[in-house]
Amino acid sequence: MKITDARWYSELPVLDSTCGLGTPQFLNFEGSVWGYIRLAVPTILRSGPYRVYFHSHEPNEPPHVHVDRDEKTAKFWISPLVALASDYGFSPAELTQIMAIIKAHQNRLLERWHEHFGT
Repeated sequence: MKITDARWYSELPVLDSTCGLGTPQFLNFEGSVWGYIRLAVPTILRSGPYRVYFHSHEPNEPPHVHVDRDEKTAKFWISPLVALASDYGFSPAELTQIMAIIKAHQNRLLERWHEHFGT
């Protein structure tokens, strides 16, 4: 997989039901008890097996993204420099690969952060 193979979402979708196994099928929660999820965890980038997103309830923290694959998760600061904030389960080699993806898309990730949080 090349870093340039990442897929950007033109809108901020909520969740997808594929778990990375095909074309995303976005869930529609409008009018349901779970409607708050609609903006809670927008996926902003998929690159290979990685889902890059942020939580809508974290606007007071510096710009950052969360990255998931399977049962593993990590948090990366994206401003002013890309840096690992926390990691749960990724190997050092995989964290290096994820950091390269985040660095390659840092400007666009920051744009999406500011668009979403209105900052």
